[in-house]
Amino acid sequence: MKSNLIHYRACVCNINYHIVWSVKYRRKVLSADIEKYLKALSQIIAVKHHFTVHQFECGEKDHIHCFISAPPTTSISSIVKTLKGTMAREVFKTFPSVKRYLWGGHLWNPSYYVETIGSVSEENIRRYISGQKEG
Repeated sequence: MKSNLIHYRACVCNINYHIVWSVKYRRKVLSADIEKYLKALSQIIAVKHHFTVHQFECGEKDHIHCFISAPPTTSISSIVKTLKGTMAREVFKTFPSVKRYLWGGHLWNPSYYVETIGSVSEENIRRYISGQKEG
C-alpha cells in the first residue's frame, strides 16, 4: 500500500566548528588590509556555500581562526578547502606583492585544525578567537 505522506529531510540544527590554519612557512603576511579583505571574502564564500561565519580573525599575522556553523550534510573538509582555495586565489590576485614572501605559489599550509563546538563552550571559543587579535 502506497502512503500519501510526503517525507522531507530537513536540517534541524547546524554544527559549530572552530577552524585554524596558517600561512605557508608561517610568514607574517596577513596585514590589516589583507585581514579586512579576508573577513569580507569569508562572508561572501559562506553565503555562496550555505554556511555561516560567526567570527574570523588573523592571529600574529600568520594564521587564521574561524568560527563557523554549517549543516551536518556539509563536509567540514569541503568547507575548509573552499575557504583556503578561494582566499588564496583572491589574495594573490588583489595583493600580488604577497607572492614575493612565499615561494611555490601557495599561501596556506596544507594542514588545518578543526574542532566541533558544543553550546556550553561556544562563548569560550568566541573569547579565545577575539583574543587572537590582541596577541
